[in-house]
Amino acid sequence: MHAAEFYDYAVLRLVPRVERGEFINVGILLSCAARGHLDVRIELDEARALALDPALDLALVRRLLDAVEAVCRGGADAGPIGLLPPRARFHWLTAQRSAILQTSPVHGGKCADLDATMEHLLRRMVRVAGRG
Repeated sequence: MHAAEFYDYAVLRLVPRVERGEFINVGILLSCAARGHLDVRIELDEARALALDPALDLALVRRLLDAVEAVCRGGADAGPIGLLPPRARFHWLTAQRSAILQTSPVHGGKCADLDATMEHLLRRMVRVAGRG
């Protein structure tokens, strides 16, 4: 068990029609600079996404989400951004943009168990109570 460390997180949002500003939360990005940790967990609810835009290209959305996962893992397969240190990749992923994938503002906390914290954030911010 690690000692408690500070972490930052952002909610990954799918904004099918940017001009409308409607979104659903589809994942969590979590970074702990002290541990060199960067992780993302994605849970795309396709039915909710299609409720916002029945013409949404789900294959495109999946490719974009796969790219976010690749950047989090790092390495050459993720392109030049994947070669940056984890903290720099977190900042790149959470930069404001007008696209169908966006992030919430970055929030912080302190925990000893990053996996348990990730699960808590997913339950609280991404999953819809009473579903699946």
